[in-house]
Amino acid sequence: MNKTVDVALIGGGIMSATLGTLLKKLQPDWDIQIFERLGDLAQESSNPWNNAGTGHSALCELNYTPQNSDGSIEISSAVKVNEQFQVSRQFWSHLVSEGALPEPSSFINPTPHMSFVWGETNVEYLRKRFEALKDHPLFAGMEYSEDPAVIHGWAPLMMPGRLKAEAVAATYIPSGTDVDFGALSHFMVDTLVESGAQLNTGIRVANLKRHGDGSWKLKLRHDIGETPVEPVTARFVFVGAGGYALNLLQKSGIKEIRGFGGFPVSGEFLRTDNPEVVAAHSAKVYGKAAVGSPPMSVPHLDLRVVEGQGSLMFGPYAGFSPKFLKTGSVLDLFASIRWHNLLPMVAAGLSNLSLVKYLIGQLMASPETKFAELKNFVPNAKPEDWYRITAGQRVQVMKKHPKKIGVLQFGTEVVSSADGSIAGLLGASPGASTAVPIMLGLVEKCFPDRMDDWRPKIKEMIPSFGQQLSDSPKLAKETLKRTAKTLKIHP
Repeated sequence: MNKTVDVALIGGGIMSATLGTLLKKLQPDWDIQIFERLGDLAQESSNPWNNAGTGHSALCELNYTPQNSDGSIEISSAVKVNEQFQVSRQFWSHLVSEGALPEPSSFINPTPHMSFVWGETNVEYLRKRFEALKDHPLFAGMEYSEDPAVIHGWAPLMMPGRLKAEAVAATYIPSGTDVDFGALSHFMVDTLVESGAQLNTGIRVANLKRHGDGSWKLKLRHDIGETPVEPVTARFVFVGAGGYALNLLQKSGIKEIRGFGGFPVSGEFLRTDNPEVVAAHSAKVYGKAAVGSPPMSVPHLDLRVVEGQGSLMFGPYAGFSPKFLKTGSVLDLFASIRWHNLLPMVAAGLSNLSLVKYLIGQLMASPETKFAELKNFVPNAKPEDWYRITAGQRVQVMKKHPKKIGVLQFGTEVVSSADGSIAGLLGASPGASTAVPIMLGLVEKCFPDRMDDWRPKIKEMIPSFGQQLSDSPKLAKETLKRTAKTLKIHP
């Protein structure tokens, strides 16, 4: 008879690591098993070189603050993302305090966040954005300047070689961070295993079948060779398998996945490890996407710190592959098509022809054209200092909509069965940075009968749970100061 466990986590990235850690804290006696089809954890979207947005907190990402038709700036999305990131920070801070995570610099490092624009229209926009955010408690400490000398002090690499007559503007906030979600995933899972969880690498979940009692039988195979592995039955299943989550949820047969499809988008970046170049830039800098470009195309020049070494990445440059994972199959997109999602997928595609045009343009762009985009940020950039890397696959959600046959959704979505016995995460950005609030929402949705017992422990780990920091400047200030001290980052 196959083994029965309380929780099966499919996928070894930041989402499974976070959910597993939460559940182990809330219910220490539960038997948890993790199944990762690759030979190591966090090799897809959670890998630092595959993850395009490390430390998403809306401090600098301009796509979260669109301009309304009346010229005003809408900040609600930015506030929401920042609130979510602060929940993640509180949880990590708690884990560091109790020794469940190592020295904070091994996964999080203080890195100023900047927005940078050029051209009179964009300068006016950034000025309005600054005015809309500067007094908000979650954006305290933000500075603004149109003075090239001041901006040069913030980002020395970006100003030399720029036309003096060019109008420029930037915001700067020192409380930003760079997060290595690959390292964080490993540390969390290591602690989980020490607490009794079982990690199974090189094992693929080939199918899922629901039993009459609501539990799930997982059909397992070795990823290499496809030889069968003894199946496991789980009382609760989380599908945190990145792009493969859609496929597995479809195989589960739950009705809640009907109508969902996925559109895969790959990405490329230019990277430099040249110590002299890296030393001249110690920030994450986001620009403004070109008119008609999708939110995922926002150009950014990021400092990355991986295993103590700094590198710079610029991008993204969009690419296309029908694979749903970087290590997936070219048949993934076609295999995901069902009778119930075909119309929503076609409708979403037809209503996003600008995205198709953008992708075609990116695919046809020459290396010289792509390097010219980098020179908008670094005018004196030298081709010999930079090399191309391929980032991870992102699968954007396509689904039915009350007012439309189908829509393309940018963001993440938790899909769960009516009885809460299985749940999965679809979509992409801001993903990893908001893993903790996303998984807390999943816990509330799938285990409502246990929340009264678990709430005190959640409040211990995340003191602001159930409250909005933006509603209380005092609480926001205290929370940011406390977590910054524990995580050794700028308050």
